[in-house]
Amino acid sequence: MTKRVFSAFKPTGRLTLGNLLGAIMPAVRLQDEADCVYAVADLHALTIKHDPERLRVRTREAAALLLACGLDRSLLYVQSQVPAHTELAYLLESTAHFGEMRRMIQFREKSARQEEVRLSLLTYPALMAADILLHRADLVPVGEDQRQHVELTRDLALRFNRLYGETFTVPEAVHPPLAARVMDLTEPTSKMGKSDGSDAGTVYLLDPPADVHRKVMRALTDSEAEVRHDPEGKPGVSNLLTVLAACTGKPVGSLGYDTYGALKRATAEAVVETLRPVRERYAELSADQGELSRLLAAGAARAAERTSGLLTAAKRAIGLP
Repeated sequence: MTKRVFSAFKPTGRLTLGNLLGAIMPAVRLQDEADCVYAVADLHALTIKHDPERLRVRTREAAALLLACGLDRSLLYVQSQVPAHTELAYLLESTAHFGEMRRMIQFREKSARQEEVRLSLLTYPALMAADILLHRADLVPVGEDQRQHVELTRDLALRFNRLYGETFTVPEAVHPPLAARVMDLTEPTSKMGKSDGSDAGTVYLLDPPADVHRKVMRALTDSEAEVRHDPEGKPGVSNLLTVLAACTGKPVGSLGYDTYGALKRATAEAVVETLRPVRERYAELSADQGELSRLLAAGAARAAERTSGLLTAAKRAIGLP
């Protein structure tokens, strides 16, 4: 029986090479073996201070880039265009406990950095759980930083099923075996992020080739001269080897270079070529905004139709008409 996979991408910044190699490319490969559902989670972007117009732009940009990267064989849509997400989220808020929400690591970390903490930051794990459970997902590809949220989703599904009757599929968190963990090029001990990384050390999917080449060539290495994969001792060099391996499909151990310069040149060329078809397809999609709107509306309509039965069942189970 084909497994159903769900994952979401939050449009809080421009998508990066780290997103591509660590999450999007594994998602593209999953399409060959699973029923895949992907959402642009724009509602999650409301948990922190944001600019409304920038959010709208980033949401469409992210959706177009995901299609350009090859997720055109999946069900892809924008989360806010399917009201069932927020409806089910409230049912799950009514199943969750305040204490377990407050204990979430991301809430503690993010709230500690903000003067004004939005209530949605506390409750958004319930919305994330709704995203997953709404589609009866079997598998949820996540990094270690999101594993706790999937565990909460499992707890809420089991609790709801126990209290109100079997309603939800209990999902399992999985880590894609071929996912690359890409670090910031100028701060190789920090993850390359779309919203909190350094601009000089972050390669964005829509960066011009010249900018990509410059950023890679200026990547931080070390004072030695030996090219070897040693993430703890040589994080900068190891990061370049990881990126090169992910872009070329070759094992890290098979990559041999005598100098850092040669490694950087090879990595820069590989990244430029990896991004080329993405940029070209994105340009095509962006040139016809009407067609992009049609594709997203069609995805939202399919998602609404597919999830209506589950939402109805959950509402009846909990005692609503």
